[in-house]
Amino acid sequence: MSIKRFESGKRMSGAVVHGNTVYLAGQVGTENASVTEQCKTALAEVDRLLAVAGTDKSKILQTIIWLDDMKDFAEMNAVWEAWVDPANTPARATGSAHLATSGYKVEFIVTAALD
Repeated sequence: MSIKRFESGKRMSGAVVHGNTVYLAGQVGTENASVTEQCKTALAEVDRLLAVAGTDKSKILQTIIWLDDMKDFAEMNAVWEAWVDPANTPARATGSAHLATSGYKVEFIVTAALD
């Protein structure tokens, strides 16, 4: 089975397709922006990368969400619920972790199907 990599760099690829599954690198928003703005920016990038790989958010299988602070859970959920396809909600987990840079407040890690 072939592996296709999209937007590959020195450290990682933006998306990797293996078989009928798409794996996205963790997506973050603009550093030091509000949680709402970081979520909107990151989820727009999820949409873009899924399209590059040949799929869309209705085919998301699983999303793992990391928040720098769980106090932002409700704010993140408000953006998520406005964005996610309500007819095709994925399996999801949310946890708290210190992200790569202190200006990041949320990160989305997405796995999706191609068909």
